[in-house]
Amino acid sequence: MEKKYGYGKQWIFEEDINEVVKVLKSDFLTQGPKVEEFEKKIADYIGTKYAVVFSNGTAALHGAYFAGGLKKDDEVITTPITFLATSNAAIYLGGIPKFVDIDINSYNIDVNKIEEKITNKTKMIVPVSYGGYPVNILKIKDIAKKYNLIVIEDAAHALGATRNGIKVGKEADMTMFSFHPIKHITTGEGGVIVTDNKDYFEKLKIFRNHGIVKDKKKLINIGEEWYYEMQYLGYNYRMTDFQAALGVSQLKKIDNFVKRRREIANIYGEAFKNIDNIKLPPDSEKNKNVYHLYPILVDKRDELYRELKKVGINCQINYIPIYKQPYYKEKFEYNIDEFKNSELFYLKELSIPMYPKLKDEDINYIIEIIIEKIKKL
Repeated sequence: MEKKYGYGKQWIFEEDINEVVKVLKSDFLTQGPKVEEFEKKIADYIGTKYAVVFSNGTAALHGAYFAGGLKKDDEVITTPITFLATSNAAIYLGGIPKFVDIDINSYNIDVNKIEEKITNKTKMIVPVSYGGYPVNILKIKDIAKKYNLIVIEDAAHALGATRNGIKVGKEADMTMFSFHPIKHITTGEGGVIVTDNKDYFEKLKIFRNHGIVKDKKKLINIGEEWYYEMQYLGYNYRMTDFQAALGVSQLKKIDNFVKRRREIANIYGEAFKNIDNIKLPPDSEKNKNVYHLYPILVDKRDELYRELKKVGINCQINYIPIYKQPYYKEKFEYNIDEFKNSELFYLKELSIPMYPKLKDEDINYIIEIIIEKIKKL
């Protein structure tokens, strides 16, 4: 039987299933106690005061942009090498994405090119910790402070990563993590914003619940006990309790998941380090990669992608630069000459299988096939 591998995959245990079943048999399927429990455990894990979970990571980013006060025609500086949600969620509020080229060594936004993109319309800087490698948030915070900007880190790939011993999620004004099935832990679909800012926290909770305010102290009008007000145009972005139950159970395994991802990365690194046509992903002692992705840069990427797919190794390209998408080309103007590193990266990047459920024998098989195919190209 032919072996088949994807570039990412969830790992659900029997105890995870049991925790979900408990909620399905309880009184609350949504808006119950499990959501708050999950939020508290996420905040405790990261070390922030607050966490607000959402129905997915895109919704969480939408909420963060709202909480940060993004308005029509405000500009958001980010990277083009990210999933569409990073910039799409800004457009939902009328914001304008401004892209900065990547650093070809870290694959994250080139922090040295951010300032030249700042205008009097700039409201936020939204760096992405691509693949699980932490972006240089301290330098970005210095730039943001100079221009009075908000920093929202898209750390969808980076739950469990650290910078100088500090967990990603502690240093930006707000940070988003995703719980999509191929991320470090999963709730099926889901996302979270963590923050130490109480004002952001309260706005995030209101935004995910239709813009409704129930706190008597914050109502515009005085009403009966049951009275509530819709003070903002919010959305139904709530997470269910059975999703949160899965998240609570999965979070118990995060350290082991991260450890295994790093073990796999080390095996790949040792196997590929002397192969001329493979550039390995970044890591360092100070910035600990958690390898949501294992992106290699190779020549003849398209040919290798097709050859691997023939033998059941299904890789992925992460990502097509956002400015290449038809919607963005029609709506905005971008100068492709500004994105030389992003263009080079896109031509060469290949995300090979990376998920904790891979066994050593699987990894060795994947390595053997990749080296064999590369040598024949």
